[in-house]
Amino acid sequence: MIKKTIFPVSRVHEPLRVDVEIQNGQVVEATVGATLFRGFENMMIGRDPRDASLLTQRICGICSSAHAVAAALALQQAFGLLPTPNGQHLINLIFAADIIQNHIRHFYLLAIYDYVKGPNMPPYTPRPKGDYRLPTKLNEELVTHIKEGMLKAMRAHEMLAVFGAKIPMQQTILVTGVTERATVDRISAYRSILRELMEWVEKVYLYDVAVLSDYYKDYYDIGSTKGNMLSYGMFPQPITGKREYSSGIMLKKDKVEPLDINKIGEDIKYSWYQNDIATRNPREGKTIPDRDKVDAYSWIKAPRYNGNAFEGGSLARAWIRGEYQRGTGVMDRIITRAQETLKICKLSDDWLSKLSPGGPTLSQYTPTMQGEGIGLTDAMRGGLGHWLKIRDGKIDHYQIVTPTAWTFSPRDNQGQRGPVEEALLGTPVVNPEDLIEIGRVIRSFDPCFTCAVHMIDAPNSRPVVII
Repeated sequence: MIKKTIFPVSRVHEPLRVDVEIQNGQVVEATVGATLFRGFENMMIGRDPRDASLLTQRICGICSSAHAVAAALALQQAFGLLPTPNGQHLINLIFAADIIQNHIRHFYLLAIYDYVKGPNMPPYTPRPKGDYRLPTKLNEELVTHIKEGMLKAMRAHEMLAVFGAKIPMQQTILVTGVTERATVDRISAYRSILRELMEWVEKVYLYDVAVLSDYYKDYYDIGSTKGNMLSYGMFPQPITGKREYSSGIMLKKDKVEPLDINKIGEDIKYSWYQNDIATRNPREGKTIPDRDKVDAYSWIKAPRYNGNAFEGGSLARAWIRGEYQRGTGVMDRIITRAQETLKICKLSDDWLSKLSPGGPTLSQYTPTMQGEGIGLTDAMRGGLGHWLKIRDGKIDHYQIVTPTAWTFSPRDNQGQRGPVEEALLGTPVVNPEDLIEIGRVIRSFDPCFTCAVHMIDAPNSRPVVII
């Protein structure tokens, strides 16, 4: 039996610690731990609820717009409001641009170097040792595309800023819409970049993914989960609120069932929070840190739906929609993410055509002094939820369950592993001193620990809040 610790795992949004046990060339045990404390929920208490869509974006510079959307949805429910039609389309367009950039950036910055050799120079070296299988000519072609991919991700951020003002932490999404106007010039600017990205995704991104999947066919099986898929849905339509991506859950690749938010709970037996044996719905959740807790190994709680661990993200959405049902391995995640990028480009093009130039993009309202709301949306990596309560005009309760919390959760009260811990079991390991295969599995889930955790435990000093 060989025991190995990877800390930190590179080319992910750190900090992440992975402990594995390897026997006969395979992973037979794995624990995945987040090593920083998530304290943002406590920071929100006592604040004006109208600030939630701006403040919660500071959780993460990678997917900040997702938190703006989730917070706005929670406030809409609490205040009994809806965005204007133009406002809803603009929220969707801002969010779509961020998802497009994130999908491109994940592949060309974080994942591709597990399969493609970069130039023999920093920052491409030192590289993990492993089975790089592409012929030299194909490898060189994909390296050229890597540079293009980073530029295209930047262009997607520029597209977001057309209506979002800036990124990260866009500045225009509010409860009833967006502060920016849908002028003819801005619609044209967004569309121009979108068409450029759509063509490139179709001709280059999807091609590169097809190349990798052809040379790494075994990774359709490596890194597989049970097939428990969860989606909150995303991109509400104006007025009706019907979502372009509908919500749903799927247990062990079986039929799709309606989502019941009352079945969502969080366990903390193996998380660094004060002892609480109850499985709590986030509506009643608590965030009281306890770094000295026995047996705990992560700052992430263990989200569960009806007692089961679930995977989210592009793969889950594709399974639930019936658009892709080949498998639940590493390549399946990479492929569906590329396919979804093109799909969201096409949806965005349609939303642009539905905008009324110069029409109202938000409306005035009077905030309630008492209320509560739940904001659920899918984000880049899976389901994101914000739960809030308002008392006397101030936030009295705030809980956030992120996509990375779902997928990278520790064991729960029943000892059930989270999806990534499960996916690591059986992963073949050729060289225990390198572990490139484990890196491929981890990065296919694209963890975002800046979303999941937010405070470092610095010995003999005051905690440092990371914003």
